[in-house]
Amino acid sequence: MDLLVFTLFCLSILFPVLHVFCSTPSQRRLPGQKPPAPKGISVLIPCFNEAAIIQTSIDHIQSLSYPSYEVIYINDGSSDETFALLKEKLSLVECQKQALGQLAHQPIHGVYQSGFLPHVFVINKENGGKADSLNAGIEYASYDIVVTLDADSILSDDALPLANEAFQEPDVVAAGGMVHVLQTKAGGHVERLSLKSANWLIRAQMFDLMKGFYITKVSLARFRALSIISGAFGIFDKRVLLEVGGYRATLGEDIDITLRIQRYISDHPAKRIVFLPEAVCYTELPENNLDVFKQRVRWQKAFVDCIIHFAPFFTRTLLRKPVSFFCVFETFIGGTVTAYVMTAMLIQQLTLGSMSMIEHLALYAAVTMMFGSFCDIVAITRSHHYGVCFNKGERGRLFTGILFDVTIFRFLNLFYVMYGTIAYFFNRTGWNKVARTGRRYKTAPPVHKRAV
Repeated sequence: MDLLVFTLFCLSILFPVLHVFCSTPSQRRLPGQKPPAPKGISVLIPCFNEAAIIQTSIDHIQSLSYPSYEVIYINDGSSDETFALLKEKLSLVECQKQALGQLAHQPIHGVYQSGFLPHVFVINKENGGKADSLNAGIEYASYDIVVTLDADSILSDDALPLANEAFQEPDVVAAGGMVHVLQTKAGGHVERLSLKSANWLIRAQMFDLMKGFYITKVSLARFRALSIISGAFGIFDKRVLLEVGGYRATLGEDIDITLRIQRYISDHPAKRIVFLPEAVCYTELPENNLDVFKQRVRWQKAFVDCIIHFAPFFTRTLLRKPVSFFCVFETFIGGTVTAYVMTAMLIQQLTLGSMSMIEHLALYAAVTMMFGSFCDIVAITRSHHYGVCFNKGERGRLFTGILFDVTIFRFLNLFYVMYGTIAYFFNRTGWNKVARTGRRYKTAPPVHKRAV
């Protein structure tokens, strides 16, 4: 038992240490470099009961200055005012738009075009879930590069140009961008963050995202081992999405489609997935304990579902594909299994009154908290390197946020992992949609765009 605990302890520490060292920033693109010719980009935004946030999304798409893109909202049978607001705010008129006829999805009631933004379309369809909506969007997408956004996602000014630049490389078939917390966005300046109005949960989730993206995802991308392109902001080669059969109806369409593409890459080894830390997206995160619980449990259920669904792929490629190695040894064994073993050991030793093992577990907790604090600080410095800084006067809030993250939120995450794993085997379909705050966020001034 001591050997098992020691092994799991080493796994839970060694992988994060590896990612810290392997995520050291490379040289940034120089501002004076000439940008490549713009490729067409189709931005897909699935919507289900998004009336509370849809105005922010509409304001956002009008501020994008990329020269060749279209936006396709997919209303997934919303039961609130989402479609009515889209129709009113975009002055929709019914139009003809050709579908590919390659991906299955729920019936379409109508396809509409904005009366004053000719590059903006709305698909109104029967409810089928997020994966079904994305498949419908792919069917109607005009361009070869597909960007998927959540309805509460706001892109930085250079996100689409950076995506275009990445896809100039013929071997790139998918890319993930950096996701920041919308509630920390300082005014209309997407390059600055503020914690002034963010509660403890928002601050802890912010650190979790920054560590997960600036450290873990940057490192995994260098190993060609990315297993999740965030559903809040993903960039894909449409031909590859069609090749893998589109999105599967599951609890976590983002991890599922990424692993499907990784499986495709195993048969096409010249292809790769990249991560773009300078391509920034802001998305709204839950602000109360119940919604954080629902979201994190769904994420863990999605992970368990993919571990089971892709088990043959992981088994076949465990020692020759980095994505399989990291998914199994780092995330599943070092994360999920370790959470159960350490908790079981703590309960057992408390029951038996064995002080030596309790001291070992306390040492484990202390080491992980200290290393977690170090990773938070590293993530802040990486954020500055990639051009996203905090407002002046935030040091105190950052310090207390780090304390909350490593002393409370980290252990809440262990609970979410354990609960979500068990819950998966009792309820594999419940989405538990997180409620929107209803807050309207500031975006950059609208850009007047010609027809494309």
